[in-house]
Amino acid sequence: MYVLLGMSLLFVAIGFILTENNAAQLLSGYNTMAKEDREKVDIKGYIPYFKKFHVFLGVSLFVFGTILIYFVHVDVGWVFVAIYPILAYIYFAITSSKFSKGTNTKKDKVAIFILVGVLLFMVGLILYGFKENRLIFDSEKIEFEGSYGETLTTDQIKSIQLVEELPEISIKASGFALGTVKKGYFKTENGEKIKLILNAANKPYLLVTKTNGQKIYYSAKDDSNEAILNELKQALPDIEYKIYINK
Repeated sequence: MYVLLGMSLLFVAIGFILTENNAAQLLSGYNTMAKEDREKVDIKGYIPYFKKFHVFLGVSLFVFGTILIYFVHVDVGWVFVAIYPILAYIYFAITSSKFSKGTNTKKDKVAIFILVGVLLFMVGLILYGFKENRLIFDSEKIEFEGSYGETLTTDQIKSIQLVEELPEISIKASGFALGTVKKGYFKTENGEKIKLILNAANKPYLLVTKTNGQKIYYSAKDDSNEAILNELKQALPDIEYKIYINK
């Protein structure tokens, strides 16, 4: 919620930063125009529209984001938070072009194309990130499929267990993180680097500790992690399965 509130306040603040007095220095495109071209721009009409748009964007992002996160699903909420501002800026780029009176036609089109490209990239990234990384295994190995997945042979596995909570995460080193879905390398508050392959926040989590000490935390999207552990015990009986712990 701090992230959502911070983003919302940032958009609102942007709306108040730009004024007629500083537009010549701060407004991209307008600040590089020749004087005669600036005179063609309806800056008096553009500034109130700019302010109204950003205030509405900030407020609506917080309100609808909060509703979706708490009353629909946290993942739906964060997908909205990631996509909504891009869609809003595409709308803004199209509708605000009327104030330039044709002086920035090419630049406006380029900006719209760039925003559409960013939108498509974000949608693709989210779809790929939300695709489930399944855990498959046989008597010789286990394999984490998908992004940041890997295959471990039995001699690379020190132990497997269930844990109720994840360690406190301080920062994402590399990977994908949106809502409850987290895939990649993360650092804990004590400086340990761990791998998370969480398709959802289903507890308890499956913790695989490798012989080199690296830890992989896994959670299936729909399947029970306890059931997966029981299947692992049957398929790979020689691996050490520790008792259930809280951390």
